[in-house]
Amino acid sequence: MLLSLLLLTGCSDYQWGWYVLDPTTAQGQINLKFLVTGFSETIQVSLLSMLLAMLIGLFVSLLALAKSRALQWVNRIYVEVIRSIPVLVLLLWVYYGMPTLMDISLNHFWAGVIALTIAESAFMAEVFRGGIQAISKGQHEAAESLGLGPWKKMRLVILPQAFRQILPPLGNQFVYILKMSSLVSVIGLSDLTRRANELVVNEYLPLEIYTFLVLEYLILILVVSQAVRWLEKRIAIPSH
Repeated sequence: MLLSLLLLTGCSDYQWGWYVLDPTTAQGQINLKFLVTGFSETIQVSLLSMLLAMLIGLFVSLLALAKSRALQWVNRIYVEVIRSIPVLVLLLWVYYGMPTLMDISLNHFWAGVIALTIAESAFMAEVFRGGIQAISKGQHEAAESLGLGPWKKMRLVILPQAFRQILPPLGNQFVYILKMSSLVSVIGLSDLTRRANELVVNEYLPLEIYTFLVLEYLILILVVSQAVRWLEKRIAIPSH
């Protein structure tokens, strides 16, 4: 993508206005600071949504593993319904609909967290379900032979092993949330995308500003990806 951008820069007659983000000028410094401070909101809403989605997803995944057919159906209905709703539609419904139905006050940040959490929890449920089912039957039998009940067996034996299995998918889902968090800008959260939109309105240089926005997300995703790879190596299961 960056190579294509450089080629287009050389072939086009477009007069680039990079002065708007020139760090050597006072106005450029102000604009850069305005854009970069959006990292805080983006990271906060994404991280909190991921943690909550993991908790809800784990609970929903356990329903799929229950012996009760009713609980299995609850899992299936929840996962299929939530995965069928576009994230933007869910975000708008939470922000505009939930306060009306529940008579509560909901700000931009928490509306974004709730919507992203609900949307991601269905995917988390499937990730956890796959990881737990990947643990061999012998591990379950070994835990039961030690006298561990269902919850202790899951907490002490199965989940620690399952977590190692699902770490790569969890990393992918966090990257997904980081990218989807840009949608929260439509309800007014002052994240990276919202700040870029506001600066475009003031400076009338969308190409330069949105190019910088692409680089911001690129750096953020690369940092997260590297952190996930490092964590994978730290907790990797030793080969025999």
